[in-house]
Formats: sequence, C-alpha cells, structure tokens
Amino acid sequence: MHGAKPPILKSLIRLNLVKLMIVQRNIETKLRAALDPAHLQVINESHMHNVPPGSESHFKVIVVSEHFAGQGLVGRHKTVNALLGDELQNGVHALSMQTLTPEEWARRGGEILPSPACRGGGKAKA
Repeated sequence: MHGAKPPILKSLIRLNLVKLMIVQRNIETKLRAALDPAHLQVINESHMHNVPPGSESHFKVIVVSEHFAGQGLVGRHKTVNALLGDELQNGVHALSMQTLTPEEWARRGGEILPSPACRGGGKAKA
C-alpha cells in the first residue's frame, strides 16, 4: 500500500476541494442578486500574490450594471464594498474593481484593465 492514502486523508482532500472557490461563488452570487449585471467576471488573483496555493484572498471584479448609472466611481466602489462586507472582513485581503454602466463598457470595447502589481512583498519564488 505504498501510494494509498488513509481514509481520513482522502476525506480531508475531498473537503478541501469542496471548499475551493466558495468565496468566489459567494462574491458572484451577491453581485448578481444585487446588481443584475449585464456582464460580471470575478477573477481570483490570489496566485499572483505571496499566499498559499488555493487561497481566495485577492480578487478582481468586473461589474457592468445599469445600477451604476448616475454614480461616480467612489459611489460604485462603496456599493460593491457594502455588498461584499462579510468577505472583506473574513479573508478577502484585496479587491480590484472595474465598475461600469453598459454604455461605458461598450465604449471601452469590453476591455478589461490589468490589475495593479502586488505591493505586499510579491509572489514567493518556488
């Protein structure tokens, strides 16, 4: 039984696989429910930072919604921050946002801007 894993280890591996991406799914669910976006992308960028593999601590969200019409950038970001308050208090360390109306998104041609570089020590070298 050289390569066999004990049952408890198999259970822990399954549990960790189930837990993967739960924060990302919660973010997507909350933003969809509240903002009815024409376009939504939630990108886990944790791998670009000095965090353990499988982390869900650094995200980029691209939200295109009519709900942003008449709001400035700060107001839009406040809206998203309020919706994701639990996540931001419990493990999400960084949230890069692109918040646009459908008209702004069309003028931009659907271009997604790159996230800023990590300023907290960078990606650990393997």
